[in-house]
Amino acid sequence: MPNRDLALIGAGYWGKNLARNFLHLGVLHTMCDRSEATLASYGDEYAAVQRQSSFDAVLAKPEVSRIAIAAPAICHFELAKQALEAGKDVYVEKPLCLNPEDAETLITIAAERDRVLMVGHLLQYHAYVEKLNEMVRCGELGKLYHITSNRLNLGKIRQEENSLWSFAPHDISVILGLAGGLPDEVVCHGEQYLTDGVADTTLTQLKFSSGLRAHVYVSWLNPFKEQKLTVVGSDGMAVFDDTKPWDEKLTVYRKYLTWTEGNFPSVNKSDGEAIVVEQSEPLRSECQHFIDSCEARSVPRTDGAEGLRVLQVLDAAQQSLDTNGATVSPSTTKARATFFAHSTATIDNGAALGQETKVWHYSHISDNAVIGPRCNIGQNVFIAPTVNIGSNVKIQNNVSVYAGTTIEDDVFLGPSCVLTNVSNPRSQVVRRDAYEETVIRRGATIGANATIVCGVTIGRYAFIAAGAVVTKDVSDYAIVMGVPAKQSGWMSRHGHALRFGADGTATCPESGLRYLQNDDGVHCEDLAEDLPLPTPLQRNQRPIQVFRAA
Repeated sequence: MPNRDLALIGAGYWGKNLARNFLHLGVLHTMCDRSEATLASYGDEYAAVQRQSSFDAVLAKPEVSRIAIAAPAICHFELAKQALEAGKDVYVEKPLCLNPEDAETLITIAAERDRVLMVGHLLQYHAYVEKLNEMVRCGELGKLYHITSNRLNLGKIRQEENSLWSFAPHDISVILGLAGGLPDEVVCHGEQYLTDGVADTTLTQLKFSSGLRAHVYVSWLNPFKEQKLTVVGSDGMAVFDDTKPWDEKLTVYRKYLTWTEGNFPSVNKSDGEAIVVEQSEPLRSECQHFIDSCEARSVPRTDGAEGLRVLQVLDAAQQSLDTNGATVSPSTTKARATFFAHSTATIDNGAALGQETKVWHYSHISDNAVIGPRCNIGQNVFIAPTVNIGSNVKIQNNVSVYAGTTIEDDVFLGPSCVLTNVSNPRSQVVRRDAYEETVIRRGATIGANATIVCGVTIGRYAFIAAGAVVTKDVSDYAIVMGVPAKQSGWMSRHGHALRFGADGTATCPESGLRYLQNDDGVHCEDLAEDLPLPTPLQRNQRPIQVFRAA
């Protein structure tokens, strides 16, 4: 049974929807609202839920460990800050707050107190948006060219926030997820008709370094409701229309162009293919995700960092709006610059990731794992607690790095390679205190589908061939292959065979670096093993020469 330990702050316009879902999920303990009439409006179904008009009184309840905030946006920062400082996990309706600086503050407090911080970007939990993300990740639409989003309606007209901040956060969140990062440039135009200083309509243009362009048009002065997202790629187009019946919400137009011999495009018109997924309520999925993240102590899909990225775009758009459509670059902030994690990745609160590190789809970085700067963690990678990974490490898809493993700088782990941490595993015998240490030294390469039996050390710049099974230590610069793996020769830093002469020296055919072989093994004469490659040698200099066994 779930714990009834969640308090909802703000039980009115949107809060009633959160109250319904958290009640049905069995976690709603208290509803808090300044309006006694609002609290009294809830019927018998909520008889077991406590009512409270004082936020401070809610924070003082030891039985309340989670807070969901559905108050006006201007109150989000202070309410979330107080809740985090009181040791509560926090869910905040969009936007997270009203400026990036406050968002950074919330992120810092959440990290320091090991608390979950989640933003209610609802569309990210819509089954059809999840499907659209999957299609883009798998390349079904090809290279993304253009995204347009229209969110139009007649009312509810607000005076405390303009249409950009009221309507656009959901769509910007989705667009950033599809694009995989922040835009380089933001331009926004809008007009105010009903209330001075409050834009009723805005058109925001986003320009990404990949060439992708996006337009977000929002208005609460439109006679017809429209919630439509169109994604155009080189191989297909997808239209998500949230106003249509469930089985008509997502339509895909595949191969809409044919290229003639003269390299001219010809349009292939079709009715499109309806994509149907299992029906679910996005808000229920979002609320469940918050509960799951709290219980698993994992990073939510729309965590504080994701909320910050959306705020950076909104802030840039507002600056552009205030300056009659000037081009603005989203501000570079410390929280943004630290690392990139795809929306499907899970980063536990205690994990430490270095600057410019990237974590891709469905990967999981565990608590107390340490990953250095400029690493690239591919899809479906698992990094266990206490694992230490150096800088500029590339881990390809479908790799698990278990406790007991140390990976130094510049290591390459190929797709689906296997690392172990117990030599004699038994399901019936717990050996968590007997993990064996595996060390992969600087610059080593582990080939695809290779297996490294635990308790060994892979030397600097060693090369483990694809499919090899390594059962003993491997020397610096050695190449090993086979089952069990045996040394077949020596390889340079740049991955070329080293042919030693009678004087015991060899020269890398690509870099020109000289190597010496003696009783201690192989060493580079021109560059110490612990020094990085000089910049000119970091790019391919000559045609690849593949090493083959004799």
